[in-house]
Amino acid sequence: MTPQEIAAMIDVSAVRADSRLDDVKASAEMAMQYGCICVFALPAHTSYLIELLADSRTFAGGVVGFPGGAETTSIKAATATELVRMGCKEIDMVNNIAWLKAGDKGAYVNDVRTVVEASAGKPVKVILECHWLTDEDISRACEWCVEAGASWVKTGTGWAPTGATLENTELMKQSVGDRCRVKAAGGVRDLETLLAMHAVGVRRFGIGVRTAAAILDEASGGVKANVVESY
Repeated sequence: MTPQEIAAMIDVSAVRADSRLDDVKASAEMAMQYGCICVFALPAHTSYLIELLADSRTFAGGVVGFPGGAETTSIKAATATELVRMGCKEIDMVNNIAWLKAGDKGAYVNDVRTVVEASAGKPVKVILECHWLTDEDISRACEWCVEAGASWVKTGTGWAPTGATLENTELMKQSVGDRCRVKAAGGVRDLETLLAMHAVGVRRFGIGVRTAAAILDEASGGVKANVVESY
């Protein structure tokens, strides 16, 4: 793949609790410079992000239920509605892990479906937070997300100790097939990992600004930066 093709699969993220407005601005500027598809910030900073990306091909996405996923369904839906009204083109929501592990399919599917409906046709990615899940949990979540109308399933928020592993992404792709797509986030730290995950079917990558720049510089033949980000 060309560096441009790789950039078109990267969501640049500024979603840590300590991400400042300067971090959001740096993420937006880097994404526009390299041609990344979109940028995510926490909800309180999203209107600022949208202003930064005005007149750019790079668009803003919004996060719902971040990072724990245990808000009430009505609050998640209200957040999604507000973010779409602001101008977000995609929504990444965190699933309710307790409902998943309890086997409460009705509550889980309703949670996702309600956010999908509130997002008014915008693609919804459901963050599974794989670090806390068994393989059985991951497969079940994928099935329920497909049933609820999600466009994507996603490995993690980047807040857990791990998230995106080759094994997790391969299992998710096997579980959803062509019914929805797979996004990796929380552990994609170099070009080799990105390409290996792409080979098993991942088509979007959530990566922090410095890591994303290092990966794209490496893809362009440049010197890889010394990256210390966790996301």
